[in-house]
Amino acid sequence: MKNGRPFPLGATLSRDGANFSVYSSQATEVQLILFGNECDAPTDRVLVLDPLLNQTAHYWHIYVEGIQPGQRYGYRMSGPFKPEEGLRFNPDKLLLDPYGRAVETSGYRRGAAVESGDNQKEAFKSIVTDTSAYDWEEDQLPEHPFSETVIYELHVGGFTKHANSGVAPAKRGTFAGLIEKIPYLKELGITAVELMPVFQFDAQDAPDGLTNYWGYSSVSFFAPHLAYSSQSDPLGCLDEFRDMVKALHRADIEVILDVVYNHSPEGNEKGPTLSYRGLDNPAYYILSEDRSRYADFTGTGNTLSGNSSVLRRLILDSLRYWASEMHVDGFRFDLASVLSRNPNGVVVENAPILMDIASDPHLTGMKLMAEAWDAAGLYQVGSFVGDRWKEWNGKFRDDLQGFIKGEPGKILNLRQRLLGSPDLYEKGEYPPEQSVNFAACHDGFTLNDLVSYDHEHNEANLEQNGSSNYNKLSWNCGIEGPTQDAGVEELRNRQIRNALTLTFFSLGTPLLLMGDEVRRTQQGNSNGYCQDNEISWFDWSLCASNSELFRFARLLIGFHKRFHPDPEGRILTLAQFLQTGKVEWHGVELCNPDISDSSHSLAATGYKPDGSAFHLMMSEHWEPLLFSLPAPTPGAGPWLRKIDTALKSPNDIEEGAVITGEDGHYLVGPHSVVLLLNTPHKSQNASPVA
Repeated sequence: MKNGRPFPLGATLSRDGANFSVYSSQATEVQLILFGNECDAPTDRVLVLDPLLNQTAHYWHIYVEGIQPGQRYGYRMSGPFKPEEGLRFNPDKLLLDPYGRAVETSGYRRGAAVESGDNQKEAFKSIVTDTSAYDWEEDQLPEHPFSETVIYELHVGGFTKHANSGVAPAKRGTFAGLIEKIPYLKELGITAVELMPVFQFDAQDAPDGLTNYWGYSSVSFFAPHLAYSSQSDPLGCLDEFRDMVKALHRADIEVILDVVYNHSPEGNEKGPTLSYRGLDNPAYYILSEDRSRYADFTGTGNTLSGNSSVLRRLILDSLRYWASEMHVDGFRFDLASVLSRNPNGVVVENAPILMDIASDPHLTGMKLMAEAWDAAGLYQVGSFVGDRWKEWNGKFRDDLQGFIKGEPGKILNLRQRLLGSPDLYEKGEYPPEQSVNFAACHDGFTLNDLVSYDHEHNEANLEQNGSSNYNKLSWNCGIEGPTQDAGVEELRNRQIRNALTLTFFSLGTPLLLMGDEVRRTQQGNSNGYCQDNEISWFDWSLCASNSELFRFARLLIGFHKRFHPDPEGRILTLAQFLQTGKVEWHGVELCNPDISDSSHSLAATGYKPDGSAFHLMMSEHWEPLLFSLPAPTPGAGPWLRKIDTALKSPNDIEEGAVITGEDGHYLVGPHSVVLLLNTPHKSQNASPVA
């Protein structure tokens, strides 16, 4: 046993053993607890760190010979317990290493970290790892530009947990199970999966009897979630995660992680002591003026202090690890606006941690996306710091849902959303893909439920049917919930096609929620964070029963990615098409858009210098509307129908477009969207793009 060194933090293997280092500025005694390698093995060794030999500044460190990968360990910290000063040391609690690369979960019980007394037998334990031996087999990141990116928000567990997934029982709900479904993702046409949290999280951070399913409750910023592995060995979990990344990359699909650096599962002052609270409470958390309490800008009971020096380093080290060692392609930051708050909770311009992330050379080329708001009312969509961050555009979701529902006063906003939200981003001269556009996401109703329920049905959450705050723009199309009424079902399908069409035809980066392409339902539950069951899981039987919608989504994604061949035969993205041309706005009459609050219809014509054009007509009226069509551009052929959501499959989206509009008008059905194309004569023989 040697004194060790303060850097690097965590447990670092070398030829003869491992160096352990942890930060605590006010601890008076630190113990490193080593366990036998069997999950239920008792304490093997207790190493008491000598402050004269094993402390440098605020870092406690020791080198231990003979340590091998798989060694389980934890810390005990002694120091003042003075909640009024923000100090909460408790030597009875075994603490996770914030830099631990793997976590042992066997025997864990959340209540033991709250109750008085020793929790060692029922605590999480960190595990020593060695990531150097994995064979990446010349893995290459796809590096799709944002302008060509289509994102699929996916829950690793829920994607294959259903018994009808076709995945072997041992692999259901795992990284290995996801690998088996890559052909489905390829057929759909997405270019990136955005994985809901896969850092090890506290699944017991939920109402009694339920499970934290979503995973926004990270206990480690370095370890993959063990329950998402088909192997019980945490070291095997590391390999399985990397196998998944490697397989997705081979399929030319990027991996984006939804990361939660804004809070921890330790909750408020009554919560469990798992790690940060017992290591150095004031260094990790934003505390209230009453230092015994936590500032809560996240709605979870606490807020991590992302701009303290300790947390800044931890977050950056975590991001670098997942980028370099785990080969992920990017990150989506949950409640990212929390990271713009200083250690006192005050919002500051150019927050250090956000600037650090955007400028870090290790993260160059990584996709960075911000959920640019927090739970305390801070809303920064359109004003998030720096020029590297793309933003989840909550205004796009709200305005699109409002238009589809038929809410008044949405036409002016809809125009902005279709054009990439220039009202939000033009002042920064951002590219159109700055806006990540989505009609639905994990928060709120699925697309199916958005058009099937007027009210939330969250009773299963055991929280008095508490609201998710994301359901205000739903409309059940006349009947609440499932129905055999053919007319209502036809209208619901049309409304879903409308939402998909406007999402993928708008300028920006489109995001599709897992299962929306086949009408996945959560039975009206708008906040399934604690529903690890068939309420939340992907029901694969829907692929057959809603195959026509899947076909529509598949062709729509392909159309979005390859919008139109120009006269030289080059493939243009939708963004390129619109950026190099001009757009004219209409109503049912040409050049006369109705932008009044009572309007529910809009049309747009886009022209390119080469003579190609599109004409988009949108109506949420109850009756059909006759829209006037602009004349085809000189030298171009007639208008060709690409999409009409009022038509039945396969005519709702055409493999080969049909000539329409010869009398100068087009009858747009109620609650429908129509897209026409106009192509120069010299490219008429080109293969239609679907």
